[in-house]
Amino acid sequence: MKLHELSYNEGARKERKRLGRGQGSGQGKTAGKGHKGQNARSGGGVAIGFEGGQTPIYKRIPKRGFTNFTRKEYAIVNLSTLDLFEDGTEVTPELLKERGIVKKELSGIKVLGDGTLEKKLTVKCHKISKSAQAAIEKAGGKVEVI
Repeated sequence: MKLHELSYNEGARKERKRLGRGQGSGQGKTAGKGHKGQNARSGGGVAIGFEGGQTPIYKRIPKRGFTNFTRKEYAIVNLSTLDLFEDGTEVTPELLKERGIVKKELSGIKVLGDGTLEKKLTVKCHKISKSAQAAIEKAGGKVEVI
């Protein structure tokens, strides 16, 4: 195969419609817009969701639920993840981010008690569950809530 033999796959490239270029083109005269009316005018057409004056569907259907705009979302770290660190390490949000355990800190770091911990760690976090705190202290570590 040579460079001059390369070609695009069938249907990969499509020529644009050249509107209003004579009757023979199939898109001449009215350029595919039909005869007169709102959609035939320049800048014509209706807003998205407009149904000709009828109440739009997004207003007709019932609305339910509530979104709390002050909700805090925490980045979750489990004990099984903390067990990857060496004995005596001080685990901070910065260290978790640096190691790639947490992508975004969000409103803070929350440690949950899923898994086991056998290493003595000092954990600095924004929130912690009771079971996680008990497990860290049982392993001989300390917990600091920032």
